[in-house]
Amino acid sequence: MDRGETSSPEPDMEEEADRLIRNSEARRRHRVRPGIHGELGNILLLLFLYVLQGIPLGLAGSVPLILQSKSVSYKDQAFFSFVFWPFSLKLFWAPLVDALYVSRFGRRKSWLVPTQYLLGLFMLYLSATVNSLLQSEKGPNVVMLTAVFFMLAFLAATQDIAVDGWALTMLSRENVGYASTCNSVGQTAGYFLGNVLFLALESPEFCNKYLRLVPKDTGIVTLPDFLFFWGVMFLVSTTLVAILKRENDQGRGRRNVPEETQGVMETYKLLFSIVKMPTVFTFCSLLLTAKIGFSAADAVTGLKLVEAGVPKEQLALLAVPMVPLQILLPVVISRYTAGPRPLDVFYKAFPFRLLIGLEYALLVWWTPSVKQEGGYPFYYYAIVLVSYALHQVALYSMYVACMAFHAKVSDPLIGGTYMTLLNTVTNLGGNWPSTVALWMVDPLTSKECQGAVGQSCSSSLEAGLCVKEGGVCVTTLDGYYVESVVCVVIGLLWWVWLGKKMRQLQEQSPAAWRCRVNQ
Repeated sequence: MDRGETSSPEPDMEEEADRLIRNSEARRRHRVRPGIHGELGNILLLLFLYVLQGIPLGLAGSVPLILQSKSVSYKDQAFFSFVFWPFSLKLFWAPLVDALYVSRFGRRKSWLVPTQYLLGLFMLYLSATVNSLLQSEKGPNVVMLTAVFFMLAFLAATQDIAVDGWALTMLSRENVGYASTCNSVGQTAGYFLGNVLFLALESPEFCNKYLRLVPKDTGIVTLPDFLFFWGVMFLVSTTLVAILKRENDQGRGRRNVPEETQGVMETYKLLFSIVKMPTVFTFCSLLLTAKIGFSAADAVTGLKLVEAGVPKEQLALLAVPMVPLQILLPVVISRYTAGPRPLDVFYKAFPFRLLIGLEYALLVWWTPSVKQEGGYPFYYYAIVLVSYALHQVALYSMYVACMAFHAKVSDPLIGGTYMTLLNTVTNLGGNWPSTVALWMVDPLTSKECQGAVGQSCSSSLEAGLCVKEGGVCVTTLDGYYVESVVCVVIGLLWWVWLGKKMRQLQEQSPAAWRCRVNQ
């Protein structure tokens, strides 16, 4: 008993020692894994950089609606649509952004700082000239507007490459997953500010109806004011990032691991070797042609509604209730695309989206008959909103299915380059049909001169002569309706013949998708 009593405190001392060791290890792990609170500053910086990226994209998206209210031709709209191509083509200069930099200044800051300075300077230049570009004697200067906004989009795409790469090293391994959240939330918020909010505050009708007690002829915000404000914001924020934020600093619990850099030529050779693979070449060909059937509905419908008299700011505000749906849809659809055959969802949603294109054409045809003295009734906007929601369901079903298949077939040894290539081809497959659809509206439209004998309206010059002679040009056949039917027919043919070919690609073995460089 004596021995038992004298030895009884020893287990307590051992337990206390173990507890102290465990607590010490826990504190050490806590220091190594700072959690979101330890890196909140970096996460907020990433979020802000992505918001800045979305601003020029939102502004570029608002310009076609402004041009449409000034009655520009659809060929001009088609020319301006090239502004939206840089984000689909950034793969072609991304290797240069990754490989060329000033190491003392920082790999990502070497591109981020100059591009954001240029974005700010372009915005300041636009703030001083945009009114003259939009309101010249011969109508809007579409060529100059396209050139300037193309540069804005090109610089924003370059900034996106730099920020995406910086996010991988700015955040610790435990928190790097927040980078994609910052990307989606920041870009969406920036686009909302540059598009929806700007169009609402720029509209005199909206501001007088909802935000003012005394009506005025202009909105609360003008396009030059908006551009000037964000141009200054770009310059100031970029200066602060350049001075205060070190790219290669070692945070608490962080390891400064050097990034591997693949040579520029090696990256381009790798991309070429991927495209040469028979399965990838077939899949890319299908992706480049799959969206022809949707081009009229996606690219022209909104402009036709503005042409019919629907306020552009009201159309922009309809995007707000779609945000929760756009967040939930990928979560729901991913349950059906997580299996071995994700493209089955793509195939099933295809005809549904084609039918929505026809419904859009009927909506445009119905719109003028609904207009009242005070604008459009509530039920009209409700129908437009439901139509848009159904379109989003079909669009996201196809989009999520494609992304799931990209992830499924990409060679894991070069997964980043492989998936980026497939995503680039997917985006191009939507851009070029939209540009062509806009370009073909005017040639497919038939007009006649009424009230002036011997005059026609087959060209802008002849239309001007018709008006001088006291006549008026009347549309006898709108090219949009012709396009809508032709696109749906092409889409159905693609679905019947090539859609099955796309589904059969799912039956290929994993080896058929593996790059020969790694075999």
